[in-house]
Amino acid sequence: MDIEDRIQEQTAQLEAQWAEDERWAGIERPYGAEEVVRLRGSVVPECTVARLGAGRLWRLLTQDAYVNALGALTGGQAVQMVKAGLQAIYLSGWQVAADANLAGSTYPDQSLYPANSVPNVVRRLNNALLRADQIDWSEGRNGTDWLAPIVADAEAGFGGALNAYELMRAMVEAGAAGVHFEDQLAAEKKCGHLGGKVLVPTSQFVRTLTAARLAADVLNVPTVLVARTDALSASLLTTDVDERDAAFVTGERTSEGFFRVRDGLEAAIARSLAYAPYADVLWFETSTPDLGEAREFAQAVHERHPRKLLAYNCSPSFNWKQALSDTEIASFQRQLGDWGYRFQFITLAGFHSLNAGMFELARGYRAHGMSAYVELQERELAMEADGYTATRHQREVGAGYFDKVMQAISKDSSTLALHGSTEEAQFA
Repeated sequence: MDIEDRIQEQTAQLEAQWAEDERWAGIERPYGAEEVVRLRGSVVPECTVARLGAGRLWRLLTQDAYVNALGALTGGQAVQMVKAGLQAIYLSGWQVAADANLAGSTYPDQSLYPANSVPNVVRRLNNALLRADQIDWSEGRNGTDWLAPIVADAEAGFGGALNAYELMRAMVEAGAAGVHFEDQLAAEKKCGHLGGKVLVPTSQFVRTLTAARLAADVLNVPTVLVARTDALSASLLTTDVDERDAAFVTGERTSEGFFRVRDGLEAAIARSLAYAPYADVLWFETSTPDLGEAREFAQAVHERHPRKLLAYNCSPSFNWKQALSDTEIASFQRQLGDWGYRFQFITLAGFHSLNAGMFELARGYRAHGMSAYVELQERELAMEADGYTATRHQREVGAGYFDKVMQAISKDSSTLALHGSTEEAQFA
């Protein structure tokens, strides 16, 4: 069979998949199946972790009331999240900017770090989860599905449509199950809870989503694509070229040439409705944990797109106790789930957990020396009843696993690491 015949055969298969698979119901692609096949090349590398994760994430989002996740900053945090029973993991660009980027620096959430930093952390988290799986498998343990799907932050795409395409490829190749993009201008990108946010035209962001979908299709992975809008609190727009944005343009211009626009829920709904055919999940970034606002958004979206999944950022930027009562906080996620917010996440959980925990230990250690550390160790030992295992830190990172590797290589090896270790002698 020559190349053209192979291309046409694969095109027919892909067209049938898009038409018949319920996964793609309601999703629009401005490009055709043949264009995807021609971009794939004769060999399509298998992205196993991404494929498994995307499938599992989609099942969780469409079968359960909602999926709640925490933002992981390190591989160890990802492992503990899964060990504690969470079904998915969120990876925040904010956290990568702050403490996990390839520049090795500390940045605010303004897309200042190298664009391949988040894919690098996706790979790091997946590698940690894979090692945990290998350790359990080698010890004959089962019951933990270690490869929890990771939903990763692609920011505003770090440029135009081609940048978004390449970033999405990198995310999928690193094993991301879901990826979100936001409709800000990449060159002026800000955290959703900072000021000075500049929106791109609705049509430009549709191109970003299209580029991301195309990248996943080329890699033959059903990545869950999340479209986020910052229109609730962004008051600037690059250009008034798109008629869909006209209703919100005030006519004023800034010194940089940006157009001033009316922000608010109406603008967020209008943009999300425009993005809905091109994304699997919609997310409007909020300024407060406002249930009335969340309900109104969900109703407006589901009136036009009844099956569309929603996401909600339960942000640490909110002062939760100031905004809601204890009862409202306790039922907050359940209520959102009832309205269709199927993916709910605390973006910066890793950052706050890591910093608060270390500050607490350091303060106690300064005042009380070893007593403070032993208190931490005792808390760890007590958590073993709930499945915590990191008290045996050598085993936790694979010392026993690599002993098995050595034994496979040399049956009479005298250099095994755990045998004769203090961990073996002092911790059951």
